[in-house]
Amino acid sequence: MRKIIVSEFVSLDGVMQAPGGAEEDTEGGFAHGGWTWPYWHDDIGANFFQAMSDCDAFLLGRKTWQTHGAAFEPMEAGDPFGDLMKAMPKYVVSTTLQSADLWRNSTIISSNVIEEIRKLKEQPGKNIYTDGSSVLVHTMARNDLVDEYSLLVYPVVLGSGKRVFPDDLRVDLKLIETKVFPSGVVLMRYQPNRA
Repeated sequence: MRKIIVSEFVSLDGVMQAPGGAEEDTEGGFAHGGWTWPYWHDDIGANFFQAMSDCDAFLLGRKTWQTHGAAFEPMEAGDPFGDLMKAMPKYVVSTTLQSADLWRNSTIISSNVIEEIRKLKEQPGKNIYTDGSSVLVHTMARNDLVDEYSLLVYPVVLGSGKRVFPDDLRVDLKLIETKVFPSGVVLMRYQPNRA
């Protein structure tokens, strides 16, 4: 069975909202967008590229899918990261999207979300990669569909914003790897402890 890997940039207080840019996601008045850039290191990019190479599908919420599609679809051919992102099959969970034309190789999941995700997991293949997508990640966590949380924890406290885990859910985890990057970011990989 394929594994779903949830990979997130996370502040020390668990915020995942708008790591890449100031205007990325201002929902709820979030004003701290772009908080990862002061801590970027090329080793983080290499780790990210390797993790994505171990996957053969993306599973994303609508907002993340739209943001990624707008960024990666226009990239020139020959960019290794852009080529990887464009070629991989993408599944976008949305009840409002009418078309998946924004980003090639995309399929909309608009109903029976939990059942459709279970079907994806049962198909042969490599890991399924999810990033961003807070509403989807919360839904998957509540339904025990996540097989690994790969968290890049940044040495910053944001005080508010969307979080990786829903407030009302207990999830017991088992640490499977840690790695410290030169900028102070720490990769922490966890599997749900289902024992």
